[in-house]
Amino acid sequence: MDIRSDVLRKLKNRREGYSLEQAFYTDPDYYKLDLETIWYRDWLFVGHDCEIPKAGNYFTVQIGDYPVVITRDRSGTVRALHNSCRHRGSRVCTQHRGSAAKLVCPYHQWTYELDGSLLFARHMDETFDKSEHGLKPVHCQTVGGYIFICLAEDAPDFAPFVSLVEPYIARHRLGETKVAFESTIVEKGNWKLVWENNRECYHCAANHPELCRTYPEAPSATGVQGAQDDPEISGHWAKCEAAGLPSQFRMSPTGQFRAARMPLIQDAESYTMSGARAVQRPLSNDVLERHIGTLLLFHYPTTWNHVLADHAITFRVLPLGPELTQVTTKWLVNKDAVEGVDYRLDELTHVWTETNDQDRRIVEENAFGIRSPAYEPGPYSPVDEGGVMQFVEWYSNFMVDRLDGSKQTLSRVA
Repeated sequence: MDIRSDVLRKLKNRREGYSLEQAFYTDPDYYKLDLETIWYRDWLFVGHDCEIPKAGNYFTVQIGDYPVVITRDRSGTVRALHNSCRHRGSRVCTQHRGSAAKLVCPYHQWTYELDGSLLFARHMDETFDKSEHGLKPVHCQTVGGYIFICLAEDAPDFAPFVSLVEPYIARHRLGETKVAFESTIVEKGNWKLVWENNRECYHCAANHPELCRTYPEAPSATGVQGAQDDPEISGHWAKCEAAGLPSQFRMSPTGQFRAARMPLIQDAESYTMSGARAVQRPLSNDVLERHIGTLLLFHYPTTWNHVLADHAITFRVLPLGPELTQVTTKWLVNKDAVEGVDYRLDELTHVWTETNDQDRRIVEENAFGIRSPAYEPGPYSPVDEGGVMQFVEWYSNFMVDRLDGSKQTLSRVA
């Protein structure tokens, strides 16, 4: 049986409410199929437009086998280009980020404009046509300060995501922020384990003492599971919406992306040990309201986010191997906020630096145990792990749809 048929059979026959079979978390061929079916065909969050504020600024990202460079061209347009020289394939931009008037391949100095068009190639004959050898473009879209790319030849429609999330994030003006700090860790576990761990707080009380000082571990606050019936959450939504901040839970029909504004514990306003704001200057001058909690924004398979009144924390998930996942966290603050005056970096980053490391250890222990020949899929808690069940359902439906074209109906909204 070929690998596609094997995966399709197992997904169609999977036991609902249970974790996936071992191969989905460990097998190199299953991982390769994940790349080809999801990561190479859908929209992926890669970074923020505030990271490339000027023409010539760029950063690079690796998606599976694809190196990509994100640039801002001379017209101010954010572009994504395959970071592979059209001469003999060398990477053109080799640094994580930088600034350049032109993109010059270090191998033979083929020189490209910031939009990818080829400007100069030494010692090519008269039959050579520069216009046919520009860097290949990658689909690129921005919304509310976020940059998404799609490696597929024909990209899915991005408009539904824009329609859902833009009203939630517009007033936060993330395009006018700056990255105060960036952290990248590598977790020794499959990318789906990273997401499953993120989608529940069943583990929080025993593992995240810093986060639990401000973030409620109730299922309704984590998986948006029964949130409409929680008087504290519904009251929070009503208060924020009355102030012009869209807050109620909304999710795409497929379950791939969602947004909701959730309250923090008691009077907490930020992810700090005291609950007080980490940054004295508001993230956006358009959001001056107090006690607005955290805007939770998810887009499978690459990002979850917390947007608060004083700062935002964005997370990017990228697969590095069958049992290796990169998680990059960025703390965004008002572009005019001054470190040491408006915020202290240690206070701003402490809670999520600790939480990320705790989650890394959890995922790695989870992955270690799944490798055991004795592992078999176990039951999720219907009370606490509705978010995990929804993620696994999204993954299963997405894969089945892409592998055989059969549309699956979403049953869970947690």
